[in-house]
Amino acid sequence: CGGEATNRRDRRDETEMQQETPPNGPNNIDFSSTPRTNQMIRINGGQFRMGLDKPIIVADGEGPSRLVTVDTFYMDVHEVSNAEFARFVADTGYETEAEKFGDSFVLDALVSKEIEKTITQAVAAAPWWLPVKGANWMYPEGPGSNVTSRLDHPVVHVSWNDAVEYCKWAGKELPTEAQWEYAARGGLENRLFPWGNKLTPNDQHRMNIWQGTFPKENTAEDGFVSTCPVTSFSPNKYGLFNTIGNAWEWVSDWWTIHHSSEDQVNPTGPLHGKDKVKKGGSYMCHKSDRKSG
Repeated sequence: CGGEATNRRDRRDETEMQQETPPNGPNNIDFSSTPRTNQMIRINGGQFRMGLDKPIIVADGEGPSRLVTVDTFYMDVHEVSNAEFARFVADTGYETEAEKFGDSFVLDALVSKEIEKTITQAVAAAPWWLPVKGANWMYPEGPGSNVTSRLDHPVVHVSWNDAVEYCKWAGKELPTEAQWEYAARGGLENRLFPWGNKLTPNDQHRMNIWQGTFPKENTAEDGFVSTCPVTSFSPNKYGLFNTIGNAWEWVSDWWTIHHSSEDQVNPTGPLHGKDKVKKGGSYMCHKSDRKSG
């Protein structure tokens, strides 16, 4: 599946959680009335089995299963919202890479007819991704869109470098892939989802993913066509919201499909690579993509 990435960060010290910023942010975004969602929670360290011996999607490089130990760390309770990112930009004047590039990719189903007429190219392997001029975190679908009515939704069109800069400002850091997986599972082992194996227990949706036929028909049975508020759905047993679905989340590791089956302690991934790891899936993921790690 494909989707925009946001970041959930970990930190060793809770004392710097609150930061005061002006009430009006970039492009006059008023985040003053939006509740803060930058709280963190302590995740006690422990052991878990990371990866699968029989991965559902082999190309994702989720195997083999290996015993991993992580020390105690902190995680954000929520994905980073538009309001929280606006506070960062208001305080620093930061310009995202999408803003510098002048465009970003948008799901074709969300692009207006007027904008679609101006697009002459797409990604051959993923034609549902359209390069839209002027699309960035403030204008998620390009000109004519905005985040005013979705300040509590996860920020999108954020690169790994953007996420790192946000974390520096917040006094935090991106979690490792192992930390993220350990936290996302909420203490459960050998389960498809953070709540168990059933996609919709008691016929209730627990995450924001795609229902219908991707990428043309989203029946929105979970209540959302695209992103949802970062406070939506029930948290996992560690108290974390939306670890599955809604928006992809950046971690610190370089991506690789080559993993050792040996026991590991606080792994940080390869020293080098071409791409960084994104976790958790997004609202564009379908039930056929399911896996909790």
